[in-house]
Amino acid sequence: MTSRINIEAFDQWERVTLSSPATLNALSDTMTSELLDYFTRLADRPEVRVVVLQGDGRGFCSGLDLSSEMGRVFAEAGPVEKFAAQARLRNIIIAMRRCPQPIVAAIHGVAAGGGFSLALASDIRVAAEGARMHAAFIRIGSGGCDLGSSYLLPRLIGSSAAAELLLTGRSLPADRALRLGLLADVVPSEQLGAAVQQFVDEMLATGPLALRMTKEALNYNIDASGLEAALALEDRQQVLLTQTYNFANGVNSFRRKEAPVYNAEGDAVYGSRDYTP
Repeated sequence: MTSRINIEAFDQWERVTLSSPATLNALSDTMTSELLDYFTRLADRPEVRVVVLQGDGRGFCSGLDLSSEMGRVFAEAGPVEKFAAQARLRNIIIAMRRCPQPIVAAIHGVAAGGGFSLALASDIRVAAEGARMHAAFIRIGSGGCDLGSSYLLPRLIGSSAAAELLLTGRSLPADRALRLGLLADVVPSEQLGAAVQQFVDEMLATGPLALRMTKEALNYNIDASGLEAALALEDRQQVLLTQTYNFANGVNSFRRKEAPVYNAEGDAVYGSRDYTP
């Protein structure tokens, strides 16, 4: 079986490339299984601190591969099979949000349907000029809300703009997505890799545990019952992180006006007797 994702490992980060350019990286059975396996396993791989998700060829991801077996299920099968197929797809979104590593989506060309949801489930999105995104689901006769779009999109760009896009299936050009706050940056195509790398480098310059816990707090507090609940989680996070060698190193480096160097070993608890300001 030919793999439909390509994984490249670098120092403390990995690049995952959707690799089915002939279909604009449409989500086939194989690609779905591989993405779910990859993002699920990340929780047990602390050596990987950041993940970049991108597409091969002319686009990011065109959504469900309607010519695949999964496409046949949605076109012809009954509710039991369709629920099973739907679960496989939505579990990728859950795994992306659950994994402790920040995910940077590098978007070029089209990100449609399920591909749009992969971008929404990422933590940071950077696009090449000319990229376009759309939910697309409602354009093929299904509901406009699918694979987390009704949850993620309003939280990213507000309910009014989300309603417009989900109810119409309209295309969202990169320049407008930037204005709405969905994208962190829009750059010329030839600069997309460098722009993404800058985000990766800046995150790798932080403490490993601090980075993971920041993603966790952002995830939980988007649904916090109120300000006090959000503050309670932040308080516990900060108290724990200030007990590490990395925090002591960060404080001392700041006072010496030097750039701190963090590592996984520095996340061990130091105890007050080991810390000299």
